[in-house]
Amino acid sequence: MESAGAPVIGLMSGTSLDGVDAALVDFSQAFPRTLATFWLPYPDDIRHRALDLQAAGPDELHRGALLANALAGRYADAVRQLLAGAAVAADRVAAIGCHGQTIRHQPAAGYTIQLNNPALLAELTGIAVVADFRSRDIAAGGQGAPLVPAFHAAVFGDPLRHRVILNLGGIANLTDLAPGRPVRGFDCGPGNLLLDAWIERHQGRRYDEGGHWAARGTVLPQLLQRLLEDPFFAAGPPKSCGRDEFNLDWLERRLAGGELAEDVQATLLELTAVSVVEAIGRWCDRPQEVFVCGGGARNQALMARLRQHLPDCRVAGTDFLGQPADWVEAVAFAWLAWRALRGEAGNLAEVTGARGARILGAIYPR
Repeated sequence: MESAGAPVIGLMSGTSLDGVDAALVDFSQAFPRTLATFWLPYPDDIRHRALDLQAAGPDELHRGALLANALAGRYADAVRQLLAGAAVAADRVAAIGCHGQTIRHQPAAGYTIQLNNPALLAELTGIAVVADFRSRDIAAGGQGAPLVPAFHAAVFGDPLRHRVILNLGGIANLTDLAPGRPVRGFDCGPGNLLLDAWIERHQGRRYDEGGHWAARGTVLPQLLQRLLEDPFFAAGPPKSCGRDEFNLDWLERRLAGGELAEDVQATLLELTAVSVVEAIGRWCDRPQEVFVCGGGARNQALMARLRQHLPDCRVAGTDFLGQPADWVEAVAFAWLAWRALRGEAGNLAEVTGARGARILGAIYPR
């Protein structure tokens, strides 16, 4: 099925629910080369419908199916604009790797749901689509997440340097790349998810640009301690999480009442930093370098806290390794699609806990 040398598109829409990251990637050389990128924001309608489906409600199946169709249309728009900007025709693209929008992630119950209509996406774009990457790993006893550590290991590993790759999306996850040791990767807890939700509630903004609002507040030690007492943080890998575990209801149950909104924001930022640092200290020994990707890499206040908590590590964006921090996950799902087309495994069993390596994704021909 693979078109030799043809580029692959990766589409990623994560738990932040901000929009669609699209990347056109060439895998003909040893190191993936990103040819073009494009970001298409979610309109309020799609975003609110996706948020509503995070919790049980009436007529979920119908609403979910309609949202999947709307998402396919949005993904197709992102693909068309990406290709137009790159002056590349659709028939020159091998496939689209489309993650879909997660609305449930319950690996302990044996399932995960990413809303998507890959058949419609293939019809709208005229390009083969690879989708549903997580289900096969869960069927093999794994967490179905995180999946990007396999890509991190292939692209960012160094035989002499102990590196951690930290993705700060809606959820934070890390990949431990220690020379001579198996790759380890797992979700650490909330990344930007709670920060985004709290500032939207209080200021109507989708995210705290640069962490400036959090920087105006004061960390509340007792609140931070209550947040860190959640059993997820102490659990060992393999583990994964999402909005099922961390959401505004979870936060509100731990508030004493009367806290200043900016102090809560400062505490949530510290929660992300501390939970990441504790995970690195507990499970990754002593890395020399921590390279950060995802939207949190652009949060200067969060990056400053990570550097303060990790004084013996170099902490920088993955831009320094040749992959811009904003696009690593989209490129990773292009890579997973490319692997599927070649009949090659995309998961790391030692990361997800699956019974072995598995080819990930279902292929919908053009």
